[in-house]
Amino acid sequence: MKTIREEFELKDGISFPGKTYVEELLKPVFEDQKKHLYEAMFKIHEAHTTMLAEQGILTNDECQIILKGIQEVKSLQTSEISYSSQYEDLFFLVESRIGEHIGDELAGKMHIAKSRNDMGEAMYRIVLRDYIKRAIQDAEQLNKVILLQAEQHTETIMPAHTHTQPAQPTTFGHYLVAIYDNLSRDIMRLKQAYQTVNQSPMGAAAITTTGFPINRERMVELLDFDGLIENSYDAIGTGDYLIEAAQALISVMTNMGRWLQEFLRMASKEVGLIKVSDAYIQISSIMPQKRNPVSIEHSRALASSAAAEGLAIIHMIHNTPFGDINDTEDDMQPHIYAGYQKAIRVLRLMRAVILTLDFDKPRAYQQARENMITITDLADILAREYGIPFREAHSKASNVATKVSEMNKELYDVPLSLVNKWLKDVQLEESDWEAIIDPKHFVESRNVTGGTNPVVVRDMIERRKESWVNS
Repeated sequence: MKTIREEFELKDGISFPGKTYVEELLKPVFEDQKKHLYEAMFKIHEAHTTMLAEQGILTNDECQIILKGIQEVKSLQTSEISYSSQYEDLFFLVESRIGEHIGDELAGKMHIAKSRNDMGEAMYRIVLRDYIKRAIQDAEQLNKVILLQAEQHTETIMPAHTHTQPAQPTTFGHYLVAIYDNLSRDIMRLKQAYQTVNQSPMGAAAITTTGFPINRERMVELLDFDGLIENSYDAIGTGDYLIEAAQALISVMTNMGRWLQEFLRMASKEVGLIKVSDAYIQISSIMPQKRNPVSIEHSRALASSAAAEGLAIIHMIHNTPFGDINDTEDDMQPHIYAGYQKAIRVLRLMRAVILTLDFDKPRAYQQARENMITITDLADILAREYGIPFREAHSKASNVATKVSEMNKELYDVPLSLVNKWLKDVQLEESDWEAIIDPKHFVESRNVTGGTNPVVVRDMIERRKESWVNS
């Protein structure tokens, strides 16, 4: 009677590759490689072959034959290429297919001074740089729309919140410029990540370069890299380009997630400041009155998922050896690609939503009059116009707020005579009280750098628009 092991080995095999290894690792990795790395692989084959010929390592005739063979296989539909246990992975299969056109000897020469190590790192970088470039472009398009909306709302007064509570009046334009600046810094992080990613490891070979007289700098040019990772060990062993790309992804998606949450609050029926276009809402299947802002909800969920993909990268790199290691390769790469794919979807969705949304100005203004959020001006005016020490002025303003709250009223409901009674030793002028209860006055009085005053906000917007021309 056979043991469990013998029965298992009878089905799974006792030589490489075992059936389980094929089904759970080699085939899924093959499909990921085919999906993500196929085009980048052929770019590298073409560039490396060209460089070898330029260096006299291949003859021109050999080069032309190899390039023709590469082109023949490159022209195949990926659906025509499928996993075979005859080959360890996609790269060996492709080499074999090229060999069918040009012979195994020339197909082998194609790999002189090239390893799967430096080739793999180069492929990962080529694919990742394209995702980052797309993310930068879409983030910049979103940011332009944010600023254009801000330009329409420099005088649209609304309440600002701290600790999720109504705090002080601001404008929707001022709020959007803050979001613009936040996203601008994330775009800078993405651009820095792009620069780190877009460096060539080619010529590092396995990890120590090669004895062949190759030209590593020429590979930089042929593959459109910005520079060379000079130290060959660094070129193969480093993972910081993945970490930096992941960190930039995490940052932009986490920061966006915060204001997406704010947008959902403002789009709620109770708050009712933002109205999402009918093109980006869905109606309930049972409650016909509902206008569900699902585009923002999906964006929030996708942003969280994209950030999680970035975190997966960092966790998978953590405590791995500094060198060539599978942990940073085929099992990891799909996470960073998926993260950027989701991020791009979020950026595009929110560009559409923000470009087409409406903002309820009257409702926002009324909310800015409520909850005594202009009371800060009482303390400021007492200190500035009446010579009251600021701490004492703050205490008096706090006392007024408490009294008004106990009456369950708003500041504008309370007559000045009653306020002056509470203030005791100082008596406000009518014009000062009218200014204190007016959110428009509050906003306009903040005319220092970065403040809410519409002229200041318009100046901020114009200076940011100038950067579009200069970039």
